[in-house]
Amino acid sequence: MIAMQYNFVLPADYNMDIVRQRIASKGHMLDNFPGLVFKAYLHASKHGVSTPSMHNVYAPFYLWDGSEGMSNFLCGDGFAAVSQAFGWPAVKHWAVWHSHVDDKVRSARFATRQVIPVAPYSALGTLREVEIASVKTASQQDGALAVLVAFDPDEWTLVCFTLWSDTSAALAVGLPADVQCYDVGHVSAPGR
Repeated sequence: MIAMQYNFVLPADYNMDIVRQRIASKGHMLDNFPGLVFKAYLHASKHGVSTPSMHNVYAPFYLWDGSEGMSNFLCGDGFAAVSQAFGWPAVKHWAVWHSHVDDKVRSARFATRQVIPVAPYSALGTLREVEIASVKTASQQDGALAVLVAFDPDEWTLVCFTLWSDTSAALAVGLPADVQCYDVGHVSAPGR
């Protein structure tokens, strides 16, 4: 499995209703995309209440069952359209160590993402075991609808990502200061 995200930082005075309207009108287009486990249409506002952010952002997050679906999407019309609308993004991707996706994932309304640096010469096997156990525990939290941890050996980072039923479910567990929070406009999840 592969986790993937690109991030569009928008101007401080950008009308985020444009992003929300785009998600509402186009979000369903990937509901049955081959190879897609889920796509969460994420956004956060600089002046947001539920998702305070350093910037206005549109930052979709994907979980793919393999590289073919990801490649087909990136080479297709959908990615070309979003690139024309918002610019040519760097596409981050990570090898998934473990994931849990609930059947109710489409009802997610809030997301959290934490990127954690991996220290040089870490015992990666041990780190992986610890992080997998953490995901298994996190998947049992009330309101957690998708939880994953993934690894990037190029930049030596982990990404910990969770889709939540609502803001209160995430806040109930307590969030570290370096977590990016997002509102979820839509979740595409084929076959669910």
